[in-house]
Amino acid sequence: MINLSSFIAFHARRTPDRVALKYRGEDISYAAFDARIRQVGGWLVSRGIGPGDVLAVLMKNSVAFLELVFAASHIGAVFLPINYRLASDEVGYIVGNSGAKLLIADEELADIAGGGAPVVLLDEAAQQTATRLAPEIAPAAMHVRQPRDLMRLMYTSGTTDRPKGVMLSYENVYWKSADQTLVLGLNAETRLLVVGPLYHVGALDLPGIAVLWHGGLLSIHRNFEPEAALAAIEAEKLNAAWFAPVMTSAMLTCPARHGYDVSSLRWVIGGGEKTPEMRIRAFSDYFINARYIDAYGLTESCGGDTFMDAGREIEKIGSTGRAIAHVEIEIRDDAGKRLPPGENGEICLRGPKVTQGYWKDPEKTATAFFGDWFRTGDVGYLDDDGFLYLTDRKKDMIISGGENIASSEVERVIYELPEVREVAVIGMPDERWGEKPIAIVVLGEGAALELTALIDHCRARLAGFKVPKQLVIRDSLPRNPSGKVLKRVLRAELEANA
Repeated sequence: MINLSSFIAFHARRTPDRVALKYRGEDISYAAFDARIRQVGGWLVSRGIGPGDVLAVLMKNSVAFLELVFAASHIGAVFLPINYRLASDEVGYIVGNSGAKLLIADEELADIAGGGAPVVLLDEAAQQTATRLAPEIAPAAMHVRQPRDLMRLMYTSGTTDRPKGVMLSYENVYWKSADQTLVLGLNAETRLLVVGPLYHVGALDLPGIAVLWHGGLLSIHRNFEPEAALAAIEAEKLNAAWFAPVMTSAMLTCPARHGYDVSSLRWVIGGGEKTPEMRIRAFSDYFINARYIDAYGLTESCGGDTFMDAGREIEKIGSTGRAIAHVEIEIRDDAGKRLPPGENGEICLRGPKVTQGYWKDPEKTATAFFGDWFRTGDVGYLDDDGFLYLTDRKKDMIISGGENIASSEVERVIYELPEVREVAVIGMPDERWGEKPIAIVVLGEGAALELTALIDHCRARLAGFKVPKQLVIRDSLPRNPSGKVLKRVLRAELEANA
């Protein structure tokens, strides 16, 4: 049996009183978590959810979120977490495209919950445990899953104007858990701080699920608040975490940081951007017993394809580390030819934790692979020691606060404005967010456009983090002979004038 619920049941039998989850002052033991999974599974069955059906959730972090992750697996359903920062039409597209049979959403997110599926709203009590939805219902029996069965769908921004549904199987999730165990030394004593959103691979997979695999503990925070995170590290003796770059910066500059004992922390996984040496040193100065582990990964591979070796952070500054045990990395040119160390090309991955492809989209699936090598769309090189260095993003992705923004998706929305003749959206460095989206616009004859109008238009159609923070008006956009906009030229011009 490879259902996620099977290893929770194992720990419930062996160490029933051991704490699995902490949330808002409550400790949930493995025995209690196991019972909740079965009961929530029974409720899902009563709502008509069965093996292979897609269950969508639009929720902030809570115990109920994890109960639904494991209960969906328990009954053989496919779990679909949706980014709660998206706009209503984005959520509607994902729900519709996935064919979800049910959407479960937090009450506070009701205004963006749509897409055609029936909606169930969770109040605060139900967020504490989804068993509140049906307290008297009979527990569900486990529906056995196989390695290649679909466990989860995750929609990610891509080069097209709509997000793509990444298919993650049980095989993918189990191999990533095995590899993280090797590289991070996970065991029953791992106590993980979860402050990133659980809809994201960073919080759920890097290494959330794998910690529970070993009988460890997850301390779940509904939202990220720097001082609350520091207080939890001290009070709960937490020893591990995943932080988006913006979270690391916020904790290192938190005015109250010196009032907390954070000596229990042993490691933090970072990622989403190249970490500057100054931040690594500042991290080590404050978290005196912890190491900052730069990493690289994708939703398409459950995250965490490379990790920095301990002790080589400064020697290999700018690198995201080396491949984990069951992932191979090659650098290839546009024709798929393998390139030698030191040469820039597209980063390609192969291994059992890499997706089979995109939901209902065989064409995009086919173009995403060179044979059995997944094309990441990122550009980089390997050094002679096998350390990976990122140098560019082939697919014009912007990473802001750890979130991916497809420039083409933002451009599609801006093109709806009648004043706009041409537009290019690029990411520029930002001290707080890593990058911020900037819109460079060519206006139609006699037209005018203000930043406030652009923001209002985009905010009604896109998640807030995707909305451009700056507007630049130009007479034309630089293009190559084939007509492709040269975004690197635009970036260089803006950097020169900064």
